[in-house]
Amino acid sequence: MNFNDVIGSVGVGAILPAYFLNVFSFIPKEGKLFFLMNVLGAGLACYASVLINYVPFIVLEAVWCIVSIAGFIKLISKTK
Repeated sequence: MNFNDVIGSVGVGAILPAYFLNVFSFIPKEGKLFFLMNVLGAGLACYASVLINYVPFIVLEAVWCIVSIAGFIKLISKTK
């Protein structure tokens, strides 16, 4: 397994559990953990996509990361 695979696997390894935990109501969809797992996962998956120069997934994961960051900021703003 090369560096690209490790980074991508860690990224996907954060996104998939977040989705599973959310779908089965183990964590709230508006919770900090959900957003942080998605930001971390999408950011790493985006970086792995950049490393292999695969533009469709660069766009997908960058947008996923940006939306997750925006959701996290919105959540933080509401709790203050």
